[in-house]
Amino acid sequence: MDTLRKDDIDPVCKMKVKAGITRTHVHYKTVYGFCSEGCKKSFVKQPEKYLKK
Repeated sequence: MDTLRKDDIDPVCKMKVKAGITRTHVHYKTVYGFCSEGCKKSFVKQPEKYLKK
């Protein structure tokens, strides 16, 4: 399990997430942090929907 190393923004709901959280997912070598399990599940299901192109 990866830990978020710096404060960031949840890619799904755009809420701030704090460094140190473990509710993360690695997508193409980038660690993304999430405010909730719901946001994490949405991202894992359709990451391309939430990532900038």
